[in-house]
Amino acid sequence: MDMTGQQHIPASKEDVWSALNDVDVLKVCIPGCQELTKSSETEMSAVAVIKVGPVKARFQGAVTLSDLDPPNGYRITGEGQGGVAGFAKGVAVVRLELVEDGTVLHYTVDAQIGGKLSQLGGRLIDATAKQMSGQFFKRFAQEILARQGAGQSLETAADAVARTSPGTQATAVASAGENAAGASRMRAAPTPAPAAGNSLSLPVLAAVVFAAVVVAMWAIHGGLLPSIAPPADGPGRISPDMASVVQLVMAAAIGYLFGSRARRAS
Repeated sequence: MDMTGQQHIPASKEDVWSALNDVDVLKVCIPGCQELTKSSETEMSAVAVIKVGPVKARFQGAVTLSDLDPPNGYRITGEGQGGVAGFAKGVAVVRLELVEDGTVLHYTVDAQIGGKLSQLGGRLIDATAKQMSGQFFKRFAQEILARQGAGQSLETAADAVARTSPGTQATAVASAGENAAGASRMRAAPTPAPAAGNSLSLPVLAAVVFAAVVVAMWAIHGGLLPSIAPPADGPGRISPDMASVVQLVMAAAIGYLFGSRARRAS
């Protein structure tokens, strides 16, 4: 029985080659495989249950890899015994070709069967072989993609952990909590009312200065706010210089009072 085919796998040639030499991957992908043990880099033993038409048999066999050309391909030589069901042996050549969107796996199989299996007819055997190869390659591609996805997830998680250490994470969380709590306290706390002493100190001080000026003028002129200029018929009670000083002090007190009120209003 000769069989030739190819299978496109959306993965790099290196990933496909690695999977072809991974016992765990092959055990999952080979239909009916119950056991697969790798005794060396080029030798494996297998146990598989295979059903061809009405014949179902449990085969035990050995597989040898040769002509290894990583990551381009190799040759597989295998032989299995199925008891009264017969035997099977053959050679398969696997070659990997890198394409734009992945890798194409080319395979050529030359197999021989004997015993009851050889009596089932070539068409049934060929159909079963094609069905099993289709199942194998479909599972093989799915397994590679699944492992690639798991590897990317682990790499992303590792990068995140490397970028942020546990101590930094704890500090960031604590800082965020403190900031949130502080913002809540600021929102909840009422705006404190200005102290009575502080809010009245400037107007009171201005009023005191103004009152002092008025009292001084009363004492000097003998009346409340008399004319500061000297009378026309004689000398004034105070000199012009003193009158100017009093006016400046009075203007400063009034300006200070209104300036303080304007600042508070703004």
